[in-house]
Amino acid sequence: MNVTTEGIDLAKNVFSVHGVGKDGKVVLRRSVGRADLLPMFAQMPRCLIGMEACSGAHHFARELRGLGHDARIMAPRFVAPYRKSGKNDGNDAEAICEAVARPTMRFVAVKSVEQQAVLVLHRVRKEVSDQRTALINPLRGMLCKFGVVLPRGRYSFRHKLPPVLEERANAIPDLARRLFREVNERIGALDAQILAYDRE
Repeated sequence: MNVTTEGIDLAKNVFSVHGVGKDGKVVLRRSVGRADLLPMFAQMPRCLIGMEACSGAHHFARELRGLGHDARIMAPRFVAPYRKSGKNDGNDAEAICEAVARPTMRFVAVKSVEQQAVLVLHRVRKEVSDQRTALINPLRGMLCKFGVVLPRGRYSFRHKLPPVLEERANAIPDLARRLFREVNERIGALDAQILAYDRE
C-alpha cells in the first residue's frame, strides 16, 4: 500500500482513516478500533497524517510522530470547507486528508505531555475556583435572611463570617450557624487547594 497522505477522524472507540497515494487516488478507506490504530500505522511507511484538534489529537499526534510519521493537527473550522458532502466519519476523514495536504493550511502546534499537564492544572484550578464561588454566593443570600451583609470579596467573607456568627448568636439559630461554619470551612479548604495550585 503506497499511502503518502492520510486523514484520521478521531473518535472515542472507532476511527475513520482515509489515505491517498502520490497521485491523489484513494488507496485506503477504513474504520479502525482504538487499540488497532497505532499498530496499523507502525506497519506503514512514513506519511503525512492529519487530524482535527480535539481532546485526543495531541496524544495521537505525539504517538504517530514517535512512529516516524509527520502528524499534524488542524482546527476543525479549517477542515470544514474540504468536506464534499454530509458530515459523517468517512467524509470527515476524507476532508482531513485533503486539508492536511494544502500548502497554505495553518496547523496547531502539537503539545508535549508537560504542556498538557500545565493545562490540566489551569483547568482543575478553575473548577475549584468555580466551586468556591458556587459556595460563597448562595451563602451570602442565606446570611441576608438573618440580616447579615458581609463586605464583597472572598477574603472578607471568609474572615468576617466567624466573628459575625458569634456576635449574632441570639439572632441566628444554632443549626444555621453550624451549617454556615461548615460551609465556610469547605471554602477555606478550597482556598488552600487553589493556593497550592498557584505554587505549582
